[in-house]
Amino acid sequence: MGVLNVTPDSFSDGGQFSDHTTAIKHAQKMIAEGADIIDIGGESTRPGAQKVSETEEINRVLPVIKALREQNPDITLSIDSRHPEVMAAALHAGADFINDINALQQEGAMEVALASDVPVCLMHMQGTPETMQDNPRYDNVVQAVLDFFEQRVEACMRAGMDADRIILDPGIGFGKTVSHNLTLIKNISTLKQMGFPVLIGVSRKSMFQSLLGRSVGERLAGSLAVAQFAYFQGTDYFRVHDVAETRDLLTMSQHFIQHDTD
Repeated sequence: MGVLNVTPDSFSDGGQFSDHTTAIKHAQKMIAEGADIIDIGGESTRPGAQKVSETEEINRVLPVIKALREQNPDITLSIDSRHPEVMAAALHAGADFINDINALQQEGAMEVALASDVPVCLMHMQGTPETMQDNPRYDNVVQAVLDFFEQRVEACMRAGMDADRIILDPGIGFGKTVSHNLTLIKNISTLKQMGFPVLIGVSRKSMFQSLLGRSVGERLAGSLAVAQFAYFQGTDYFRVHDVAETRDLLTMSQHFIQHDTD
């Protein structure tokens, strides 16, 4: 899953692809590098980020979705949004995947998802982007995430969603300390026991500043190390900025698994 932030203020690439022409060109580059999904977002959800209006978010993402759908009819286009109005507009424009950091909890989001048959990624987040890094606390972060997923999966299925549409994301960096992040990454195999595909997004995140002292542009090695560790625990989807490098890493990792079974 290649990250495409059509925003002026995302933590890693804010402003780089806020122009629609530039955003479309970057998406095509990621597709050429091997992305299976392009995850298009029009609102930054970095720690401390401020909300934007649904209208502004729609104006940012819709021209990109429409152009990419016309140019790449077979690629999966994901809408990265917590707002049902944005989800609905994106799906109508050609998106075929919902990536919701709020796990369909906002009023109206469940109804939008149920009106389609697309995959839905439910993410765990403590708090909101505006407040989530204000001293996050858990008695047991793995159990808290498991309990949250059990509740959200039950809500989705009770509402009529097929289980095979559901994907889970533990929300690395969303209301978690570095210690919480590491604990969750080490326990992805535990999350997999719920029986749903798992998506992980750690690419270029601030944990690499804390752990390695690396600035945003220097976090590729750390991101790849986590991706490989997560892959060997069964992670199914990888949300990344560096598509070609991650694709090579995962391809090589697959060779090791195939070699063991041949």
